[in-house]
Amino acid sequence: MLKLSPTLKLVTCTLALTAGLAQAQSYPNRPVKIVVPFAAGGPADNYARFMAQRLGDELKQTFVIDNKPGAGSIIGTDLVAKSAADGYTLLMMSNTHTVNESLIPTKPFALMRDFVGIAPINYSALLLVAHPSVPVKTVGELVALAKSKPGKINYASSGNGTPYHMAGELFKFMAGIDMTHVPYKGSSGARTDIVGGQVDVMFDAETTMATLSRDGKVRALASTGLTRSNNLPDLATVHESGVPRFEASIWLGLMAPKGTPADVVNKLNAEVRKIVNNPEVKAAWAKQGAVPMSMSVPEFDQYLNADIAKWANIVKVSGAKPD
Repeated sequence: MLKLSPTLKLVTCTLALTAGLAQAQSYPNRPVKIVVPFAAGGPADNYARFMAQRLGDELKQTFVIDNKPGAGSIIGTDLVAKSAADGYTLLMMSNTHTVNESLIPTKPFALMRDFVGIAPINYSALLLVAHPSVPVKTVGELVALAKSKPGKINYASSGNGTPYHMAGELFKFMAGIDMTHVPYKGSSGARTDIVGGQVDVMFDAETTMATLSRDGKVRALASTGLTRSNNLPDLATVHESGVPRFEASIWLGLMAPKGTPADVVNKLNAEVRKIVNNPEVKAAWAKQGAVPMSMSVPEFDQYLNADIAKWANIVKVSGAKPD
């Protein structure tokens, strides 16, 4: 076996480091695609477009959005998993992905095996809303109605494994009730039908449902944080309303195919953190009910693993199944 002298080893390492730095400095030198594995109009799509604009401004390159919804995020996510690990195809992900690790174990990828985390973006509480025709005004009344009609009350979600689906399953388990899940292929269809009265109740992001509630198109029953929303201070939480310790949220982040150069990942992490920590961004998001998340790459990795473990336990105890 050929042995390198100490001097040659040093030269080799220096060249490798220099190449990595040069790659990071030149990245991106062509358009970057952010795949959103959800339908247009939901929080993941909206914030992906926001981040694409800001990243493009900061890095002087075009970031384009490619919506690939379907199969509870599986279709678009698998597309990214099979893409080149060069930093030019990124994944806009949510806690749908950490849920799916245990809810859909037969999917063609594994999150922590086939991807590397870049950075989280933000999180927001959900609202539990009902169509005005449903004769309930509080969580307690909904629980009583559901107990009187097991399986007759239905709840919409944007698809299997989404935070809205799992919030419903967690609520059923913790409240001791039975409701029927009605999965849609995206948030827009679910929202259209809750407004139209085709479904009874729904958990959805405050960032998108608060306006419909204020306009009287749906009735907000509660928020899902452990503390009340700053934007809706008069609205009780599910936790306050007879289901102690109930909490559910949606959070968003960026990932890339495993093998993406560390220098590129670190560069994107730094840019994302700069954006989410911008005071103007924080203020704008606060009005929408969204809270910025800022973590290093190792911190985000720990967060992802912890969230996977959390949802694995919830899937187990609730008996949640993909419909």
